[in-house]
Amino acid sequence: EEMLNNSEFQETAQKLNQIGPKGMSKEERTKRRRALDELGVPPFNQFLAQKTDTDTDTNTETDTDAGAAVKELILTRKSTQVLQLNVGLFCNQACGHCHVESSPLRKETMSNEIAAQCMTLLKNTPSITTLDITGGAPEMQEQFRFIVAMARGLRPDLDIIDRCNLTVLQEPGQEDLVEFLVRYNVHVIASLPCYSAENVDEQRGNGVFDRSISALLALNEAGYGKPDTGLYLDLVYNPLGAFLPPAQKELEVKYKEVLEEKFGILFNSLFTMTNMPVKRFTDFLYKRNELKDYMDLLVRNFNPETLDNLMCGNTISVGYNGKVFDCDFNQQLGYGIGTDDVHEGGKSVFDISSLDELKCDAIKNDNHCFGCTAGMGSS
Repeated sequence: EEMLNNSEFQETAQKLNQIGPKGMSKEERTKRRRALDELGVPPFNQFLAQKTDTDTDTNTETDTDAGAAVKELILTRKSTQVLQLNVGLFCNQACGHCHVESSPLRKETMSNEIAAQCMTLLKNTPSITTLDITGGAPEMQEQFRFIVAMARGLRPDLDIIDRCNLTVLQEPGQEDLVEFLVRYNVHVIASLPCYSAENVDEQRGNGVFDRSISALLALNEAGYGKPDTGLYLDLVYNPLGAFLPPAQKELEVKYKEVLEEKFGILFNSLFTMTNMPVKRFTDFLYKRNELKDYMDLLVRNFNPETLDNLMCGNTISVGYNGKVFDCDFNQQLGYGIGTDDVHEGGKSVFDISSLDELKCDAIKNDNHCFGCTAGMGSS
């Protein structure tokens, strides 16, 4: 009912049906580029070369249409430490900032064959230390429990992350979810964009804050977030609007203070994330005539210290359809590893036997990447 009454959500859903994900990605890329052109900001890799002023093997000279050579800083892929799997786009929520365009209306989900091949890649890539499972609401996808159980059997030392929206714990059929997460020692990273009900419900829907608090209490009761249990519970903050998050350490102190004092909730760490200018958030900014200002904010707050820890450097992200990407954001935009200049083609999990085979494939950067290099970044 809430989605049916939300005109912006309905407009976006209609456009998705009309021009498809690829058409929407192309349209929003054009909007970002126009904003950056008005600001006089060059393409991302040229911007990096200007700002870092390094003379390394990753600096290249590229001829432009006008015949002038420009310097670009091309980011280098390292050994894969994180295998991220988007197991499906269905979600019991439809959040205003969602870069995945997830909602209860999305039905795309990972098949048995793709999930099994992902486990083969995990087995054959010993450098992987983290399996990061996301969605949608990953726990509501058919392959979630199979992947968790198989991964734990293959790699007892693996950090298995569940990107949890918390309200999923109250969904029908998920009554034993906490018990399952404990059994397989799954690391829960949960979204809680604020410690106040008003702000959370504004971004994520009516009643979400209360349900999130109930879920956190249930996780605490099972040992999550408590000292010496080995069950890690981390929270994620992202801003409600077109601004950067505050300093992570200071905000973590405030979160811990408020949540323990008001609700008796404990957790391990807080991660602050910059909202990426993609999908619903780009649409949100554009309709309010704020996209140019937000891109300017990201550019002005460029932080060269983020470059060594960008997601694209040590992560391979796999879509529900088996396609492989440099990061979750490229995945949602359709910028696959091995695609051509117009993002056609690309590699899938069935084209490789180990993620080591992707090390020589170039990282695909574009104008949305300013989000991962602003402030403390979004990786």
